[in-house]
Amino acid sequence: MTTVTVAAMQFASSRDYDTNIARAEKVIRDAAAAGAQIVLPGEAFSAFEFQFMEMGPEHFKLAEALDGPTVSHMRALARELSIVIPTNIFEKANNAYYNTNVIIDADGSVLGHYRKSHIPLGLPGCYEKVYSNPGDTGFVTFDTAYGRIGTCVCWDQWFPEAARILALRGAEILFYPSAIGSDCHDHWETVMRGHAGANIVPLVCSNRVGREVGTLGEVTYFGQAFIAGPRGEVVARADETSDMFVSHSFDMDEIRELRAHWGLFRDRRPDLYGPILTLDGETPLPK
Repeated sequence: MTTVTVAAMQFASSRDYDTNIARAEKVIRDAAAAGAQIVLPGEAFSAFEFQFMEMGPEHFKLAEALDGPTVSHMRALARELSIVIPTNIFEKANNAYYNTNVIIDADGSVLGHYRKSHIPLGLPGCYEKVYSNPGDTGFVTFDTAYGRIGTCVCWDQWFPEAARILALRGAEILFYPSAIGSDCHDHWETVMRGHAGANIVPLVCSNRVGREVGTLGEVTYFGQAFIAGPRGEVVARADETSDMFVSHSFDMDEIRELRAHWGLFRDRRPDLYGPILTLDGETPLPK
């Protein structure tokens, strides 16, 4: 039996970088002490969620390189605790800016990165498109010390195509760092549970808690980081307000057998799915 223990975490970020890193480290250490092997922090956990409620050039100063201070800190922590940490950062790459997951393995090495593909604009108080380029990595998987995983970021979680591609590429657990609030919790959770059930893979989603106010609006993050099992069932869920983590152990051999037995991937019909590659269901996109 191959067992993997995963953890989803949440905490209230502030506008102070060092405070956020310290808060994240505490929750990560607590999760590792409880046996977690892969621990997922939330989206933009090291800096306040500027793109939701602010618009100004000074916020680009928060961006960092792939080997910047946040990744360096998490690499040392992963190495010390022998855990995998998919680490979300606001990335600067020359003149481009991305919302990026850097996958840090249990020995502290960087396996690669994923750049958020779907960038929202127009939701209440959400101005992320002002700051982030659309990701250019495609949907990629990573072979970690504890199995092959796939990651997306927040708004990506509403798109079933992303989860399916990751599953087709062999991801056995899906990880979604998130930073979301207001009144969409049930929709948010239900959609992701569908990804888990439709692909027969566990799914781990972190979030944040607390209230933030900016010049363009405010948001109360609803927490409730959760872990879904391969049938879409919620096996662990955090509360709405606490700095905390939840964890769960999965028998990966059992899930592989379940996935093969159900035949969801055997019975797929890619020859009929052409319309999904168009915008209007009919017109092929130019090559």
